[in-house]
Amino acid sequence: MINVNEYFEGAVKSLAYTTDQGRSTIGVIEKGEYEFGTSSHETMTIIEGRLEALLPGETNWQLFTAGQTFEVNANTVFKVKTEEQSSYLCTYR
Repeated sequence: MINVNEYFEGAVKSLAYTTDQGRSTIGVIEKGEYEFGTSSHETMTIIEGRLEALLPGETNWQLFTAGQTFEVNANTVFKVKTEEQSSYLCTYR
């Protein structure tokens, strides 16, 4: 089954699904800055656009573009921001 997720008054939307490899979401983020909490390990791959991330324990934002990936441990908080619509694939482990 595919579930629709919507955050930040519709500025972030994703489709969640489960396969034999585990849970994943594919989403789109509108221009802006957002904070997310994790309940499991997340691997986020940028599909299109540019996304900056402030990862747990870091003081500097890191830029990620199409094809690049970053990881976030479970039970942490991280921020992302973008100046353009950007899409991503997030896998949960």
